[in-house]
Amino acid sequence: MIARFDWMDAKTVDDALGQLGTGKNVMLKAGGVDVMDRLKEGLESPERLVNIHNIPGLNRIEQDAKGGVRIGALVTLAQLDTDALIRKQLPALADAAGHAATPNLRNMATVGGNLCQRPRCWYFRNHDTFCKKKGGDHCFAQDGENDYHAIFDNQECAIVHPSDTATALAALDATVELQSAKGPRKVPLDLFFSHEDIYAENTMQPNEMLTYIHIPPQPAGSVNAYIKMAELESHDWPIASVAVRVTVQGGKVNDSRIILGAAAATPWRAKSSEAAIHGKALTEENARAAGKASMDGATPMTMNAYKMPIFEAIVRRTLMKAVSS
Repeated sequence: MIARFDWMDAKTVDDALGQLGTGKNVMLKAGGVDVMDRLKEGLESPERLVNIHNIPGLNRIEQDAKGGVRIGALVTLAQLDTDALIRKQLPALADAAGHAATPNLRNMATVGGNLCQRPRCWYFRNHDTFCKKKGGDHCFAQDGENDYHAIFDNQECAIVHPSDTATALAALDATVELQSAKGPRKVPLDLFFSHEDIYAENTMQPNEMLTYIHIPPQPAGSVNAYIKMAELESHDWPIASVAVRVTVQGGKVNDSRIILGAAAATPWRAKSSEAAIHGKALTEENARAAGKASMDGATPMTMNAYKMPIFEAIVRRTLMKAVSS
């Protein structure tokens, strides 16, 4: 049963921030997809729910004078999927958004909410299971059903980050803008997501809200791509996903970012894969070597070692997709 709460419609960012500063247990709601799940599952019992869905200006995609892109936190996944600028310059992000959930949910879900959603681990989501992430002393995935759990950095808590767009944005060197009463602060996505605090998935403070995502101009000669593998390709959570950005000059790779999704509690950067192709032509053979290197340091659990060859294959396929586009 959902507990009673007050409701407020915020008309401006300052309205929402004012509510966060009241000292009450306040939750922000944009599209409401994950928020409603958490309320129904008994994970959250706010005193007040603040609707930020109608705040003007946060639903725009804009290109700046330097060629970077600013995305409002209320831009929907459907907008990202179909926007001409995103589709042309940042196809990894367009494909990540376009392969998330179902068409109906993509029309509701916002990119800010997608980045800030909480883990989908069935032990965490179960109201009757007091796991480590909820203050307990045991991660039940360690000796339970862990088919879809992490294969990296999974010893204490084995969640995987649930966001499709986070994987692509990490590959594109994105920065998030967090607003508080003190003003905005920009945080690189690599530092926004955190696994240091087992109780939180990001470094956003209780008095802050995510307002914008900034993507810098991509390096000259760079290409990017995204591929997701799921049991139900139409709408399921990923078993594995990969986003890449590769810069080729003189026929050889001189820079790359290879990010694995559904592999760890944060988007996981496969630095061994990047090293495997650095200074080399991006051939099928070298892409295959990068795929194998992506599993360096993996610590699969009792039921999810099957993810490893899937990741190897998807890294190879995503790299080849990027350079052939």
